[in-house]
Amino acid sequence: MNDIDKIYSNKIGISFFWKQEKEKTAQKVQVVFKEIGFLLTVNELKDFSEFCVNTIKSQCCNSCPRMQHCKSLLLRTPSDKIDLAVSKNELFQIHELLNATIFKIELARWVKCISLN
Repeated sequence: MNDIDKIYSNKIGISFFWKQEKEKTAQKVQVVFKEIGFLLTVNELKDFSEFCVNTIKSQCCNSCPRMQHCKSLLLRTPSDKIDLAVSKNELFQIHELLNATIFKIELARWVKCISLN
């Protein structure tokens, strides 16, 4: 864990910067959940978050008694070749992980910018 700077974690996963990558100008964030890791830019995180919103809106299982645990929702990812089968609970946790990560990164950038002025 000494090689990372944790950004955020919840029940489903964690987001962090690799310390060796943090010094580079184009920072990428490692997001890990469901035994899958994504190395993404902030714009890709925002796209991924939007994919979560679109998946939430397109639900067709509202009358299903196992709706919370059924892995019937197909979540697009920033990789055009990968979609994930997730449950409604997992989808909400992934969405929260992505949004909190984006918020913390943008807040840190804002504070850094203010302190330079």
